[in-house]
Amino acid sequence: MSVKMTPQEMETYLAEIFPQVSDDFAVEVIDESGCVMRLKTQEKHLRPGGTVSGPSMFALADVAAYVATMGQIGRVALAVTTNCSLDFMRKPQAGKDIIAKATLLKLGRTLSVTDILLYSEGMTEPVARSTMTYAIPPKREG
Repeated sequence: MSVKMTPQEMETYLAEIFPQVSDDFAVEVIDESGCVMRLKTQEKHLRPGGTVSGPSMFALADVAAYVATMGQIGRVALAVTTNCSLDFMRKPQAGKDIIAKATLLKLGRTLSVTDILLYSEGMTEPVARSTMTYAIPPKREG
């Protein structure tokens, strides 16, 4: 399967359909295996103690799975998360962006399954791991 969108096209698309969070993320790579994204960590993403919050890391994992899927099938705004798991493994480094490396495990006609590893920028050990499943709506005739 060939890539349907460049990182720049994907960022424009995210700004159109998710304007509330589009400034939070940068799409760095989209290829046949998935994508690499960045959470541009800001004060609003932190929790007490100066670490990146769980909801912020969840959002990055979820958007990375969406981007990995859309990168292969093109613009399908109504694809939705149907299942997710997120394991927090270590504390993210304070003041560092979070990097998501998303790998498509399965891309079918109706479901996409993606594995996502989250890293504090510069760290070799992941801070979290997620698996996300997206439901892909049927193509409309006409």
